[in-house]
Amino acid sequence: MASSLLAGERLVRALGPGGELEPEQLPGKLRAELEAVLGKKHKGGDRSAGPARLVSFRLIRDLHQYLRERGSTLYLHELLEGSEIYLPEVVKPPRNPELVARLEKIKIQLANEEYKRITRNVTCQDSRYGGTLSDLGKQGARGCRAGSWPASPKPGSRTSQQVLAALIVASVVGLAELYIMVRVMEGELGEL
Repeated sequence: MASSLLAGERLVRALGPGGELEPEQLPGKLRAELEAVLGKKHKGGDRSAGPARLVSFRLIRDLHQYLRERGSTLYLHELLEGSEIYLPEVVKPPRNPELVARLEKIKIQLANEEYKRITRNVTCQDSRYGGTLSDLGKQGARGCRAGSWPASPKPGSRTSQQVLAALIVASVVGLAELYIMVRVMEGELGEL
């Protein structure tokens, strides 16, 4: 949370010699605090102490109160022109490895529960035949061993009609693709 601001040049100039705050005759304590804060410069590029000219909101409130009581024509918003609210960088503490491990376990558990919820009404049974898909694999393996695996469906069955229709449609699509491929190849050879 912001508790200070980075003073702009206008406030620094107003407090300096010949500045706008000089005729206001600020109380000694307030002037000393402001000059101490605004006069700070970083030594040796050390930025760990925070930026230069960092003024607390308390000091700004005291200055505003004093200017109000004196009936000054100098307004605070004019003095703060060019100043910025200072938001210190938030340092995140390192994460606890135990907590991270527990969170990972919980995520995995929740993912498993979600998967079970989604797949709870999925079954491996074919409703038409009353068997499971694993039974189908067993039947196929048994049929291949015995040599009695049917090469084609029974004549006249609906399944045979569907297979025949699918073969005809697939043949037509295959021939159309072959025709297009030949035309494209012919066009590319003609350009050489």
